[in-house]
Amino acid sequence: MTAKAQLQPKFDVVIIGGSYAGLSAGLALGRAIRNVLILDSGRPCNRHMPHSHNFLTQDGSTPAAIAAQAKEQVLAYPTVQFRADAATRVEGKDDSFTVTTAGGLVVRSRKLLFATGVRDLLPAVRGFTECWGISVIHCPYCHGYEYRSQATGILLNGTMAFEQARLLRNWTRELTIFTNGESTLDAEQRQQLADWQVSVVETPVQELAHRNGYLTHVALSDGQQLPLTALYARPPFEQHCPLPQALGCLHTEAGYLQVDETQQTSQPGIYAAGDATTPRRAVTIAVTAGTLAGIGINHDLLASL
Repeated sequence: MTAKAQLQPKFDVVIIGGSYAGLSAGLALGRAIRNVLILDSGRPCNRHMPHSHNFLTQDGSTPAAIAAQAKEQVLAYPTVQFRADAATRVEGKDDSFTVTTAGGLVVRSRKLLFATGVRDLLPAVRGFTECWGISVIHCPYCHGYEYRSQATGILLNGTMAFEQARLLRNWTRELTIFTNGESTLDAEQRQQLADWQVSVVETPVQELAHRNGYLTHVALSDGQQLPLTALYARPPFEQHCPLPQALGCLHTEAGYLQVDETQQTSQPGIYAAGDATTPRRAVTIAVTAGTLAGIGINHDLLASL
């Protein structure tokens, strides 16, 4: 241990990731009078989004505002601490973990919760990054109402594109699928899309033209420019934090942390919640998973007395 590192008293739980799932778990554990440390690096995946929806009492609030209010309420419980720091190393096993942070802190913990989310691997299309979360979006339940009845694109191919078009027709009939290369739609899917008057464009996308993140049109590699106000995309992702894998936590085939109904991973004493565990990326779902994890962890602590 370096001179800078300081060994702290043992916590009941260290929560790695202090966004919606982590804060929700912290709230449940604080109300269970558990000694909790929440570590957070301050870079939630939805930090660029202007609004959050489908959250009762918070519909239309900014993600940052929701998180700030949540943090204030969670830290009102005296047994919960919050530190702006990132976990860089975890050692040990159930009931005896040691967590080291980038800031040189070393703490012990009986249980761990990873609420670390995922990192989207955005394509090398000009304008995509600037529009991501604003007008290039992933979920109609989160954003579709704001873009209802407007010119909307789908940057997908094959069956995923077809199913997204089927879903989005409830929000808008002005739909264009951009396969970004040769289409893998089958003949039956193409016919159904034609019946729905959904266009399919195979020419590669060169640029997403925008104003401050709000799409104006799509520029194709052949020089065409098609007006567009929203584009649905599902870029690949990777786990934001490599520590669960290093600890032996299993992942699903899709790359999410595998958890049971209590949010426990395949490793005893290690839990996970939020976007790292599910493709259903919404604040409300993360909050629910965090509460379930907090309850599961508290029962685990009771059982190990």
